[in-house]
Amino acid sequence: MSKLIGPGKTVTLHFAIKLEDGQIVDSNFDKDPATFTVGDGNLLEGFEQALFGLEQGMKQTLRVLPENAFGMPNPSNIQNLPISNFDGMELEQGLVVSFSDPGNGELPGVIAEFDDKMVSVDFNHPLAGKKLDFEVEILEVTDA
Repeated sequence: MSKLIGPGKTVTLHFAIKLEDGQIVDSNFDKDPATFTVGDGNLLEGFEQALFGLEQGMKQTLRVLPENAFGMPNPSNIQNLPISNFDGMELEQGLVVSFSDPGNGELPGVIAEFDDKMVSVDFNHPLAGKKLDFEVEILEVTDA
């Protein structure tokens, strides 16, 4: 039985996702490890593929490019809305605001800029366009 990560494997690991400057975006090194089965959709495909060929017991830091992670920012995901939509809110650049999407789900947007008439809201994923370092410790690899 191979202990290499690839299709048909279940993987248990500790991980940290970091920006290029070392800032930690997410980590479970101080928590219980995560377990996923390759292809189950719990891990972005680009992160899964970066793990292919690693084996149980390995510790590695892998660079994941934006196109294999959260994509590149899309200019059409920046919307200009009338400031009247934000009555009573204290606006500041970088503020995350929750909006309702057409299916009544929540859609977060980040205030990019504003003036006395319009508010520019960025609906791109906050990690879009970022190169990420994916630090992993592979604890177990088994057949799915």
